[in-house]
Amino acid sequence: MTQTRLRRAVMAGTFVSMITASCVTAPPAHALFGFGDVVYDPTNYAQNVLTAVRSLEQINNQIRQIQNQATSLLNEARNLESLPTSTLSTLHAQVQQTQALLAQAQRVAFNVQAIQQAFADRYKGDALSGSDIQMIANADARWNDSVAAFEDALTVQAGVVGNIDGARSSIATLVTASQSAEGALQAAQAGNQLLALQSQQLADLSAAVVAQGRAQTLEAARDAATEAEGRERFRRFRGQ
Repeated sequence: MTQTRLRRAVMAGTFVSMITASCVTAPPAHALFGFGDVVYDPTNYAQNVLTAVRSLEQINNQIRQIQNQATSLLNEARNLESLPTSTLSTLHAQVQQTQALLAQAQRVAFNVQAIQQAFADRYKGDALSGSDIQMIANADARWNDSVAAFEDALTVQAGVVGNIDGARSSIATLVTASQSAEGALQAAQAGNQLLALQSQQLADLSAAVVAQGRAQTLEAARDAATEAEGRERFRRFRGQ
């Protein structure tokens, strides 16, 4: 019995000694492994990988920032680009043409002094109470004034109609330029030129209305002068 207990105690001591020895000699988790002359450290390798990943991510972020900045600069450059198309010279030429037609007004010009002088000579006052020869001459002059005014109105209207084709071409050009504008400045310039075209068309319309109004006014003045002249002739007839 004693020998059996002694044998068990020896075996237990041996087992504990083996466990202790294995714990002492077991390599830790970060142990170095040798492959020939190369030493491999798993923990250091993992840390290096994480560092490389973080560095690569920082580089990618910097690249994206540079790309965003470059895109922003390109957009700002596009916003500052001028519109390559301009129709202002054409619009200016059309306005000058209409002004030239108005300046060619016959007999009674678009001038305050000229109008006052013409009415004093042929439409009122002594012009309606002179001799019969003078009254006939003034009546003929007033008739010529009306005919010339209607001719001028038709001439201005023809010039306005002639500008319609040029306006249509300008509208097509400006609309195309506006739709293909690369920046805010180009779009604004296209819009400004469209407004200038609209102003030119309004100027043509105003010129046509003014010319037509001039003709109608001179015709009405002729009718009034004829009526006054008729009364003078009737007065003279009664006196005789």
